[in-house]
Amino acid sequence: MLYLNEKDLLKVGLNWNDTIDAIEDAVHCLDNKDFAQPVKPYLRYRDLTNRIIAMPAFVGGKVNLAGIKWIASFPGNIDNGTPRAHSVVILNKAETGEPVSIINTALLSVIRTSSVSGLMIRHFLKARPMENINLAIIGWGPIGRHHFKMATAILGDKLNKIFLFDLRGIDKASIDSPYKDKIVVTDTWQEAYTDTDIFITCTVSKAPYIDLPPKPASLQLNCSLRDYKVDILDHTKAIIVDDWEECCREKTDLEMMHLHKGLQEEDTKSIADVVVHNCMADYPAQEAVMFNPMGMAIFDIATGRYYLDKATEMGLGQDLE
Repeated sequence: MLYLNEKDLLKVGLNWNDTIDAIEDAVHCLDNKDFAQPVKPYLRYRDLTNRIIAMPAFVGGKVNLAGIKWIASFPGNIDNGTPRAHSVVILNKAETGEPVSIINTALLSVIRTSSVSGLMIRHFLKARPMENINLAIIGWGPIGRHHFKMATAILGDKLNKIFLFDLRGIDKASIDSPYKDKIVVTDTWQEAYTDTDIFITCTVSKAPYIDLPPKPASLQLNCSLRDYKVDILDHTKAIIVDDWEECCREKTDLEMMHLHKGLQEEDTKSIADVVVHNCMADYPAQEAVMFNPMGMAIFDIATGRYYLDKATEMGLGQDLE
């Protein structure tokens, strides 16, 4: 069994097109029903703002692995210099159940999350080609910083401006990027939101605050799931989820839209509808599109397969008896 940690993943590197391709392959397995993924349970105790989540899944196709991600999210950790998220992924042979790898780093989950967003951007621009793109990222923790790396890597010279906002402030001088001259660090989320073509929430917000209409024809990537007030439904009906059952719980924006605005599963499209069935092309050209990803275990298994294969090729990691 191969043990991999964060150093091993960093040695493999971040090839965003490859990890996005891995997510896309898993979406095809999802559409073909060549997967298994029970609803993930949340373990809470004492301070109920914290949670540890079990995420088991099987993915067929080229991945052909089962496994589980065990991820802890303790938002208060950022106040004492400890990472908010801690994560371990175990991968098992699909045929025998034998464990083949343990990947001990939250970085895998961060890469997965950013790659899912990258897949949505890929298909959004396939349906709506555009240049001079204004990008915005709200929240500058590990998720926000890796979304920045992903988006700048895949959008490149199509970028016009990159708006960044975080309640704790952002030191632009600390950002190493060839697109640094396009970065605008804003004082408010509104400045980042209003004129943005691709808007990404990467916060740990406990309550929704976004109460303005999105820019027409924009992509709203609601990665942190608790930033938009339910009135967003007054401005767009193009609501996409990774999985309705997962998304419509835990006081997410989607659940609040369901409870207070009557949003139903049949009113939404899925990530498979986007990737396999090109549903983006069916929306009116000026309608903003909103993606709500709760996080699917099949994507962690697919990303784990990618890094396991690369690490094996490169001779990285530690063999455990």
